[in-house]
Amino acid sequence: MSFAQLALSLIFVAIPLGLALYLKLGLEKDIIIATVRSIIQLLIVGYILTFVFESDSVIFIILMILLMIAAASQNVVKKGSGIPGITLIIIFTLVVVEAVTMGILLGFSIIPAEPEQIIPISGMVVGNCMVLSLLFLNKLKDELNYSEEVIELILSLGGEPKDAVSRSLKSSIRTSMIPTIEAQKTMGLVQLPGMMSGLIIGGADPFEAVMYQLLILFLILTTAAMASVMVGYLSYPKLFNKRLQYIGLTQSEQ
Repeated sequence: MSFAQLALSLIFVAIPLGLALYLKLGLEKDIIIATVRSIIQLLIVGYILTFVFESDSVIFIILMILLMIAAASQNVVKKGSGIPGITLIIIFTLVVVEAVTMGILLGFSIIPAEPEQIIPISGMVVGNCMVLSLLFLNKLKDELNYSEEVIELILSLGGEPKDAVSRSLKSSIRTSMIPTIEAQKTMGLVQLPGMMSGLIIGGADPFEAVMYQLLILFLILTTAAMASVMVGYLSYPKLFNKRLQYIGLTQSEQ
């Protein structure tokens, strides 16, 4: 695709922009900012990846993955405000999930140890962890605010902190995982997944594209489970003081 063809594709930005203006949705500024940022960010990433791929250096690969984790963590932490130590929890979760998934992929030679394989797949893993963590934290905070009296009651009756928040934790984990599970049920019937479509457009054999896409689907399912469970069970102890009293989100934000 040439830059001229890419410029023509801005028609697909003009359509929602025009609808937003016509309907007075107030989204015009956001659409323009999102478009400009995506162009700049992806072009920069494209040049960086070209350099990393050509250098074939382990150091640059690690730095690229760390940059992904840092960017994802910064985005998730905003949703976790009110939970002490959420920054370290998110960073630790992303690092562990990335290390486990990439360790399995490389350890069993499922993918070759090449930057062209490691970096894109790592981006999918980290990105999915970010989205799942956002969904989980959003649901958890709603659950905790709604269940505050129940939590206090369980504690007053001699229950442990884990017992008091167990329902909220499980409900939040389930809610965050459902979109991933439901999406996999209709994969290939309702839509062709992004990676598979990209490989086919790039000229790859459809069956090879399918195998790579299945790999990504299995990875995403693992990251969905690991991210939600790790963030949840590392976060809830922070909501109680040393006397096992419930602090609450509002107080911990102060």
